[in-house]
Amino acid sequence: MTWLPFDLHPEYAVEGIPRAQLYARYGDGHVERLRDAFAALGLVYNPPPEVVPNTMRALRLTELARASDLHQPFHDRLMLAYWEEATDIGDPDELKVLAAEVGLDDDEVARVLGGDDLRDIVLGSTSQAQSIGITGIPAFVLDRRQLVLGAQPRPVFERILATLGYSPAGNRSTLDSDGERREDRTHEHDRGEHRDQPQP
Repeated sequence: MTWLPFDLHPEYAVEGIPRAQLYARYGDGHVERLRDAFAALGLVYNPPPEVVPNTMRALRLTELARASDLHQPFHDRLMLAYWEEATDIGDPDELKVLAAEVGLDDDEVARVLGGDDLRDIVLGSTSQAQSIGITGIPAFVLDRRQLVLGAQPRPVFERILATLGYSPAGNRSTLDSDGERREDRTHEHDRGEHRDQPQP
């Protein structure tokens, strides 16, 4: 699986927006529904209670991490910090701490956070995603052929992968020139955050 950046809310102020504003948009019971959904999967729903971050800085740092072969650990650390530890991942000081934890170079982190480096990569990825119909996150492109929008339940992915020729074990069944069945490993490509771009 390859995670790619998607700038979901470029209109957000650099300091983010009040979380109450987001909850008002979705109505009563929104927090409880999310918390229950997370709990059903054994996950913790505990984002920063006061702010919904502007995540452009975090997305740019994930691209620095990708170039340093640290994308996966930094991505995972961001997700844990945001969803479970109530960390504002739009805050440069918080991002510096998280980046240091996974071994990103302090000077490189400071350089990215101090300017607009790697913004073009984030915007280019967002534009490319939008060109194929992605308007929100999460979004998944399976086997470079099938677009799946939204946080769908596991059976949805299993049905789609089956139509693409993959077995439940994640292998693609085909016949070789001798008529024998062979298995190819699944390649999944995920567009978006997102969870590279946590919301809400």
